[in-house]
Amino acid sequence: MRNISKGAEPKSLTKHRCSTNSDYGNYSEKDDLRTSLVKEQRGLCCYCMQRIRPNIDGMKIEHWQCQSRFPQRQLDYSNLLGACFGCEGQEPNRQHCDTRKGDQDLTYNPANPNHDVESTLKFLGDGTIVSEEPDFYREIIEVLNLNEGILIKNRRAVLDVFLKEVLSANPSSAKLEKELKKWRGDGSSSDLPEFCQVIIYYLGRKIRALSYRKNQR
Repeated sequence: MRNISKGAEPKSLTKHRCSTNSDYGNYSEKDDLRTSLVKEQRGLCCYCMQRIRPNIDGMKIEHWQCQSRFPQRQLDYSNLLGACFGCEGQEPNRQHCDTRKGDQDLTYNPANPNHDVESTLKFLGDGTIVSEEPDFYREIIEVLNLNEGILIKNRRAVLDVFLKEVLSANPSSAKLEKELKKWRGDGSSSDLPEFCQVIIYYLGRKIRALSYRKNQR
């Protein structure tokens, strides 16, 4: 999970919301919404950071606060996110993200700038995600199932490749800073690599450690 900067909502959503008897179900231009969500999320699922695409077969439209209990927010763009299919149709213990979440609540919305989800999460070397905030950690495990086996495996694989291809060369601080900018997508609006936050977290720790050792000399 990473912080998401919301952009302007699609004009078709604004127009639809102002029409009579409008609701999410009768909003016919959902492709506009998919395009906007995928663009601002840099091509990544709002929860697990797998690749999503702006079409009906490439993503789900997630309501952070569910439609059944928060109908007043069903067309609220700040409440809408793009999610992967989360092993939809498979065994419940394999399902994750919105498919697993359903109508359950979450403490943090990755698109709310006041929540800053990145500061609450740690990505460990074995591919697991943890949080020092007990309620949110429970939600990561029980509500979103972000430590499902294949997600752990994929995050670990991304880190292993990075360690082999980049860290094995014993790069300088300047090189690490350059890598960090690349993985964050600084100066670009294109899609980010899947599970990029794993590497961003690792690089942040590595850069801070090098800076600390340098200052101790």
